Amino acid sequence: MLSDVEIRRQAHPQSIGKIADRLGISHDLLLPYGREMAKVNSGRLLKTKGKQGRLVLISATTPTAAGEGKTTTSIGLGQALSRLGESVCLALREPSLGPCLGMKGGATGGGYSQLLPADRINLHFTGDFHAITSANNLLSAVIDNHIYQGNKLNIDPRRVLWRRVCDMNDRSLRHIVLGLGGKLQGIPREGGFDITAASEVMAMLCLAESQADLQQRLDKTLVAFDYDEKPVYAGQLKVTGAMLALLRDALHPNLVQTLEGVPALVHGGPFANIAHGCNSLIATRTALHCADWAITEAGFGFDLGAEKFFDIKCRLGGVDPVVVVLVTTCRALKLHGGQQKKHLGEKDLSALRRGLVNLDKHIENVLKFNKQPVVALNSFSGDPVAEVALIEARCRELDVPFALSDHFARGGEGAIALAEQVKQIADSAEPYKPLYELDLPVEEKVRTICREIYGAHDVAFTKQAEKDLRQIEVLDLEDLPVCIAKAPGSLSDDPKLIGRPRDFDVTVRSIQINSGAGFLVVLTGDILRMPGLPKHPAAENWSLSEDGSIDGLH
Repeated sequence: MLSDVEIRRQAHPQSIGKIADRLGISHDLLLPYGREMAKVNSGRLLKTKGKQGRLVLISATTPTAAGEGKTTTSIGLGQALSRLGESVCLALREPSLGPCLGMKGGATGGGYSQLLPADRINLHFTGDFHAITSANNLLSAVIDNHIYQGNKLNIDPRRVLWRRVCDMNDRSLRHIVLGLGGKLQGIPREGGFDITAASEVMAMLCLAESQADLQQRLDKTLVAFDYDEKPVYAGQLKVTGAMLALLRDALHPNLVQTLEGVPALVHGGPFANIAHGCNSLIATRTALHCADWAITEAGFGFDLGAEKFFDIKCRLGGVDPVVVVLVTTCRALKLHGGQQKKHLGEKDLSALRRGLVNLDKHIENVLKFNKQPVVALNSFSGDPVAEVALIEARCRELDVPFALSDHFARGGEGAIALAEQVKQIADSAEPYKPLYELDLPVEEKVRTICREIYGAHDVAFTKQAEKDLRQIEVLDLEDLPVCIAKAPGSLSDDPKLIGRPRDFDVTVRSIQINSGAGFLVVLTGDILRMPGLPKHPAAENWSLSEDGSIDGLH
């Protein structure tokens, strides 16, 4: 099979105007970025009469080093529905530059289920991440300048909560000291950087319903406390108008296409292990407005991204999927059963049987939200027939629909069976049921997620977390949903515990208030909001060809 880059070189993408035509989007609502990309003025578009499309959520079993392929499956399913004569639009997250250059590589699918233009989407795209970085760091600069220029708001430099961001994996910036160099260089204090995908500005943009809503969210963002222990909000610094101006174009979703010409709105990119893991609400609503089927995904496994999709995005945004597709692979389940990565190409039914418990737990979790899962087995070349049969038999035993999907090698044609399963189940969909009620105490919300979704025995709160809980109570923010930051590679908060861990406790280290985004970030275990690079970053394999394409970006 050809490489991803070779497949892209042979592609013949349509003009972005023709892609807009497929969705009924008038060209006067497009802000083109060359021939193959455009922003869509969704504010004007959503005021027009549109469709009431059905939403499909793509999730997965717990991530492994073998990869599961949610994005590739999303694209393949969209192409398959299109081949069946359906009107469809994808609504996906934007890749973060840091992981593209680090361990993950590109995030635009693969094989014959890719987004185009892949290199531009993965690198800079239409500048949304840069805009979010600039808006975030403008607020940081204004906070430090305010303290330096007399500190009228009486901000305690030791209690500044707002951190700078950059879209790069750089562990050296996690903890820094600012203002060194003398009297003219500012007030010295400790600070640090998060990755842009973890910025609260990213979370706000992805949950905002409109420009006015984003402005309100920016205004009420908690950034610090003063010397009298009173909260300081971004609106008090009179900078949110400028932040909104920097985010003007970033608020509009980006229109691109798949290899087979299926429209895709790619917008927003919060990580699911440290943020809410979903693309923008505006893009999702736009896809539902323009097509009969909208396909979206939530980051990492169902325990992380999909739980937040239901308990945060669906609750705040009023959307509700008709089907949940659980993506898994033979290789991933064998890893959960203890098989070593170097032997993944070998048949091992014993390891696969042991690893099936991970799939079992995720199926249980989907049902907790009153949704019917479809298990999509993402096919790899050389998957033993007996292993495929074993997974299908387990699904049959649990009365869960199953589809073997070969979209990587065959594009939409390879996902026809999955598309037919999705169409069949969608007709009997029931409204989703949230996992917890918002009036529960914060500790109980956290315990509910950890016990019900992760399978934990209990939750331990550190002294810092208990202090944070008291602060949340003082600020009267207890009715906010919770966004748990957790290791993605395990159902527990310990990435070494594979499969389906039992009888473990989750440790809550601290709780951060994201009042603008409208949720509380619960930090567990050793989770970090700024990743580091691996020993051999993916960037080592990149090169620029004479035709302008990037080799090594997968």
